Amino acid sequence: MLGVGCFPSVRESNVRTVQKNLSLVRRGNGQVTSHVEGAKELRLIRETMRSIGQLPDERHARLFGDFLLGRGVHTEVEPETDGSWSVWVVEEERLSDAQRWLEQFRANPNAAEFHRAPTEAQHVREAEARDRAAYQKRVRTGQSLFPKIGGYGFGLVTYALIFACVVVAIYSNLGHNDEFLRKLYITDPEGSPYRFLPDVFSGQVWRLLTPIFIHFGIVHLLFNMLWLFDLGCMIEARRSPLILAALVVVIGVGSNLAQFVITHNPFFGGMSGVVYGLAGYVWIQGKYNRASGLFLDSRSATILLVWLALCYTNLLGPVANTAHLAGLVMGVAWGGLAAFLSSGNPR
Repeated sequence: MLGVGCFPSVRESNVRTVQKNLSLVRRGNGQVTSHVEGAKELRLIRETMRSIGQLPDERHARLFGDFLLGRGVHTEVEPETDGSWSVWVVEEERLSDAQRWLEQFRANPNAAEFHRAPTEAQHVREAEARDRAAYQKRVRTGQSLFPKIGGYGFGLVTYALIFACVVVAIYSNLGHNDEFLRKLYITDPEGSPYRFLPDVFSGQVWRLLTPIFIHFGIVHLLFNMLWLFDLGCMIEARRSPLILAALVVVIGVGSNLAQFVITHNPFFGGMSGVVYGLAGYVWIQGKYNRASGLFLDSRSATILLVWLALCYTNLLGPVANTAHLAGLVMGVAWGGLAAFLSSGNPR
């Protein structure tokens, strides 16, 4: 899929670094300020949050948020279209505690412990402000100079896929070794032109998937790997390696088949169809099942769709457009179904 994937990575920086420094975050009047300002940090913090439920109005939501902050649980609250307010919790290990307190608050929001919440929360904010000021004076540590690679930690399936793509790129001379690539195309270009996928039906079923490992040029490989790294590690961390593997296999096979059925041309390859599928899955899950912890910001989603449209203009050279579109459709459908099954009635 020549040229696809040439768009910015969704990873802005190290999410775990942001999580580690949550004690340096000050919250007030619904705003978030950390020792590094900007929308990038806000978005990273948001990616780590989980929704625990809704409250009927802003006053109750902010009061409950203050109550949680007094107990060391950082939250964000935001309005919903039906007038209610969602409560988001940052620290995953405190989810069960926060949910239990939420039920208590719903049962009796006028309890004395909740009315003391604003004062307790203010004390926490003041302490965090002092910690933040002290942090700014300290010399950067070795860990901050060399942060852990990968915002979501080590993703075994993701790294294995990247390794496979790099190995194929080396042995195929970035798509120029035709003899080597003959074994990986969906069908042998020198095989029978009058039969449908004769190699697959003769037992070489791996050909249905192996085109995703082929890349034509270093730019093609680099940008696809950046997107795969971000999306793959996120899905592995928030869902599971098994779900990522299933997504890659199903979307990879489906997008390859769609491309070949429409074009009858075996000369295509790339992880882009899978990347579009993973992006679609993350996008819909983040939109309709926010408890999944998956998130694709609107800018990245827009870039994906604009790039998809540009590829259809043929201004960017030969591109496997059908694989991209098929991958995106499958990812969106899978994400929507998963969200529906998770909530029963996604909003």
